[in-house]
Amino acid sequence: MALAVTRTFGLLPRLGSCVCRTRRLILNRIHRRSVVSCIDPSLGLTDEQKEFQKVAFDFAANEMAPHMAEWDEKEIFPVDTMRSAAQLGFGGIYVRPDVGGSGLTRLDTSVIFEALSTGCVSTTAYMSIHNMCAWMIDTFGNDEQRHKYCPALCTMEKFASYCLTEPGSGSDAASLLTTAKLEGDHYILNGSKAFISGGGDTDVYVVMCRTGGKGAKGISCLVVEKGAPGLSFGKKEKKVGWNSQPTRAVIFEDCAVPVASRLGEEGQGFNIAMKGLNGGRINIASCSLGAAHACVFLARDHLRVRKQFGEPLSNSQFLQFRLAEMATKLVASRLMVRQAAAALQEDRDDAVSLCSMAKLFATDECFRICNQALQMHGGYGYLKDYAVQQFVRDIRVHQILEGTNEVMRMIVSRNLLMDQ
Repeated sequence: MALAVTRTFGLLPRLGSCVCRTRRLILNRIHRRSVVSCIDPSLGLTDEQKEFQKVAFDFAANEMAPHMAEWDEKEIFPVDTMRSAAQLGFGGIYVRPDVGGSGLTRLDTSVIFEALSTGCVSTTAYMSIHNMCAWMIDTFGNDEQRHKYCPALCTMEKFASYCLTEPGSGSDAASLLTTAKLEGDHYILNGSKAFISGGGDTDVYVVMCRTGGKGAKGISCLVVEKGAPGLSFGKKEKKVGWNSQPTRAVIFEDCAVPVASRLGEEGQGFNIAMKGLNGGRINIASCSLGAAHACVFLARDHLRVRKQFGEPLSNSQFLQFRLAEMATKLVASRLMVRQAAAALQEDRDDAVSLCSMAKLFATDECFRICNQALQMHGGYGYLKDYAVQQFVRDIRVHQILEGTNEVMRMIVSRNLLMDQ
């Protein structure tokens, strides 16, 4: 489905809220239109990019933000809301149009995920993983596989999960132990995957498994459908944040998967997984940008209305400087993410390192921005009536997943130190 860039919902909402004691009022007000400022996320974008950014902001304000706290508290996976987002083209943003995708660029995708994340980080982050899986099938699958899986993924009639991490292989992904032994026209999978977003509730699992010897070259990629004999799931994990998406172990016990479900050739799985993650790192960094953008406005508005020692907190030069630092780090992070997105789109030689830099910098700095915003709220920031605490909880994990930020440092340093 092509992105509905012509659809409008009225005025572009703005971020920021007046201090209030009900989370619904906070979340309804967080997206009101603001005057153009130094952190305006539309600066430098084309008219078309501004249009679908507006669509994403409006969707975040109207369909996500009012429910953000409830989804978190009750651990609701908002299937209907995500399918509504897919009607706008957000189910396969950088998937090719012939199988239902929007065919947009990595920069366009970053702009959309940043905007959506102002409404609910957790839900947007799952959507980013779903988009990554759809892209992997679109890019590395044959025509039959593309037309079998991608249309339903792009409409979010079906949902996808990415299965790489295992209980014993996280950062060292090439050491994974899940095996896939060829028997006739099927692979027989045995092993388990850990921390799988959407696990148990999703329909399609993009699984990295060992079909050959040790190391990266022995890994292949299979698409496993829910309901396959031998596929089961662990208990739903209890998490600090990201509560609007379920997380479970995915378990394979003599799970038979047709050879026709393999993406690419045997031994290409690790390369497929890493190429998917390069985009995933940009996506998750973009989700951090949206959270930080929201928190800057939440902090600004709190400083304006909260009084101590007889005057608003906004009169404190110390807090003014803190707010300025938050804004500066946000803009710097956004520029890095968008530069990396452009490099990835152009398939430049420095794309992997730039994606790693952007993920490292943006997720670290945006967490600090959100955490500082909570601190500025004082005791109120620790109450669940105030949205700032949920942004803090939801983006903390961004420094861990899609490759920990320690691994990002390894990738960048290796690039710098390798022989030229």
